[in-house]
Amino acid sequence: MKRRDLLKSASVIAAAPLFSAWSERFSESGSTSQTLINQISRFGDDRDWFFEKRYGMFVHWGLYAIPAWHEQHQWRARVERKEYVKLAEHWNPKKFNPELWLDLMEEAGMKYITITTKHHDGFCLWDTAQTTFNTMNTPYGKDVIGMLADACHKRGIPLCLYYSIADWNHPNYPNEGRHHELQPQPQDSPDWEKYMDFLKKQVRELCTNYGEIHGFWWDMNVPLYKDKSVNAMIRQLQPKAVINNRGFDDGDFGTPERDYDNNASEVKSFERITEACQSVGMESWGYKKDEDYYTDRHLIASIDKYLARDANYLLNVGPTSEGIIPSQSAEILKRIGVWKKSVDESFSDVAFNQGLTEAAGVLTTNRDNTLYVHLNRLPVGNGIKLKPVTVAPQKATLLNTGKKVDVSVNLCPSDHATQQAYLRLRNLPVDEMCNSVMVVKLEFDRPLNEITKTENSKSDLEMEK
Repeated sequence: MKRRDLLKSASVIAAAPLFSAWSERFSESGSTSQTLINQISRFGDDRDWFFEKRYGMFVHWGLYAIPAWHEQHQWRARVERKEYVKLAEHWNPKKFNPELWLDLMEEAGMKYITITTKHHDGFCLWDTAQTTFNTMNTPYGKDVIGMLADACHKRGIPLCLYYSIADWNHPNYPNEGRHHELQPQPQDSPDWEKYMDFLKKQVRELCTNYGEIHGFWWDMNVPLYKDKSVNAMIRQLQPKAVINNRGFDDGDFGTPERDYDNNASEVKSFERITEACQSVGMESWGYKKDEDYYTDRHLIASIDKYLARDANYLLNVGPTSEGIIPSQSAEILKRIGVWKKSVDESFSDVAFNQGLTEAAGVLTTNRDNTLYVHLNRLPVGNGIKLKPVTVAPQKATLLNTGKKVDVSVNLCPSDHATQQAYLRLRNLPVDEMCNSVMVVKLEFDRPLNEITKTENSKSDLEMEK
């Protein structure tokens, strides 16, 4: 699924409308001390489930789990199509149990699931009438999407479907050797109109044969073809479905991937609905038998960075060819789940308020008179100065542990020029929690727009709690 070159070029185009308004508001003053409360509009219809669930599981699964190297094995390893399709003869994931996937998902604090129905190799995980290259024509002979859909419906878990537009198997898809395409295949009959007819029929199958679907996740529209009728059909058949921006029009939400898009990673606020995606593995989205994994700290900081800015997050795992989520991947999800559950209140029913503090690497969310301070970047010391906040909270709690946080409002030598005292969080357990992201809950006795007042600061040089 790695699309570095495509995303680098696309981000240049996409960045302007997505981030320009924020840039204008903040670059004029050159200051981040202004309060920015994000106000991304909701849909106002059945798609608003998306803003309630926020954190989901992404699953890349298919024939590529058999060689266990990369989800783009056919393309990256230069495997001839006639050899790659033979993997279907070995597709028999007897240990696949969707209930176990969903158990893990819920333990990890995830609220919805997105699965690859067809990746670039063209192999389909459902009972499709449009091609024989599917799970039904294998030793396994079962409808994977149907099994997962039934399990999701039973538990009330939203199910979203990934679908690759690029197809390395279909004879009508115009493989021209562009990014994420095969070289032209002499046995093929490229015909875009015929391929689009095939695609639309498959989309209709997915949107009519599996009950309620909550999302459609397009990928790899290499020709950059536009056709609004496709998403219109999805909306007509599945009114709760949110649709991403990688299909045939702009869709409902943007999809920054891994750490490729620096704008998405660093901007204070998004101006369109956003769902970031990342995998626990550093090399592959599908199962890789000798995978290197990201640290808990890296993944937790990434999740926190997006959830604290009013965005969703998909974290991916790649099941084995037997249908089992690898133990190392599962343990990562579980550890993240412990963190997520301890700090969840800082993401729920809050305003996304960036710019309230100038502290580097800090994000803030708030509800009423409560401010949540996300120490997203690992602090370099055991204290944080929350400039320009000048008022001490009534109560300060580290959500990760439930323990009290020491706070003070006093003049630091570094602020001698202004003689201004600011709120400090002190004696933070930075070494003990160096592989996580700390979130501090500050409960004030006044509205948050009054905690940066400086009129009485000189008489408040030493207030500790």
